[in-house]
Amino acid sequence: MSYLKTSEQQQLIIEGGKIIGEILEKLGKMVKPGVSAFEIDEMAEKMIIKAGGLPAFKGFHSHNEPPFPSTICASINDELVHGIATKEKIFRNGDIFSIDIGMEYPVNKIQNTRNKIQKSERGYFTDTAITVMVGAVPEKVKKLLEVTKESLEVGIKAVKIGGTIADIGRAIEEYVKSQGNYGIVRDLVGHGVGHEVHEEPRVPNYYDKSLERWIIEPGVVIAIEPMITMGDYHIITAHDGWGISTADKSLCAHFEHTVVVNESGTVVATRRPGELK
Repeated sequence: MSYLKTSEQQQLIIEGGKIIGEILEKLGKMVKPGVSAFEIDEMAEKMIIKAGGLPAFKGFHSHNEPPFPSTICASINDELVHGIATKEKIFRNGDIFSIDIGMEYPVNKIQNTRNKIQKSERGYFTDTAITVMVGAVPEKVKKLLEVTKESLEVGIKAVKIGGTIADIGRAIEEYVKSQGNYGIVRDLVGHGVGHEVHEEPRVPNYYDKSLERWIIEPGVVIAIEPMITMGDYHIITAHDGWGISTADKSLCAHFEHTVVVNESGTVVATRRPGELK
């Protein structure tokens, strides 16, 4: 299967991206002290199905991993990604919380019986994430979020027809290093998206010379997702086999957008309404 998307496929990805961007913005506004990650997750699944899509992450697994049990990846403080949305994960003032969400769209003839989601027709995948503050946080934590969010924009600007995937990582790395002593996670990277949740190419947040061979051309669809820490870049996996945290327990942030490359340039498919104002 070619990783390039046709113009028709691109349009469906852009359409789905607009929907998931709207959903993510609404979920972010729900994050307040006393609310649980499980409540956010329940609402996420309801909104995705109502919109004519399916959660991309729920039930996802590869190799010998257990199926992922949540609609969103719900990661708090030193958790970086792939956190499970549990009732026990309750937000407190001063926390930071990352919501990573994906959707398959459009999907016809959805049946949801006894919590088992079945589908008869496949759609196209989009992937997006934000990190939000719960109440008041220290200025250094605010800056972590600002730097991570801006590094995503820097990466998006580096996406140019005729350029390479390596250009994206170089731009993000140079920007983050210019802002202070932050860790850039190396063991997790962005990726192609569309036909599947994860496709080629890898999209690191640092310069990788080997990716000079990946030329960006119309039809490329990638998820760019800087993952930045306030300490070291090393990570560890939780006993549940899913949650990934910083090894040194430093706070971390994660922002992500799905970007479509077409004949005219780039379209950030998953822009949230608040970003367009």
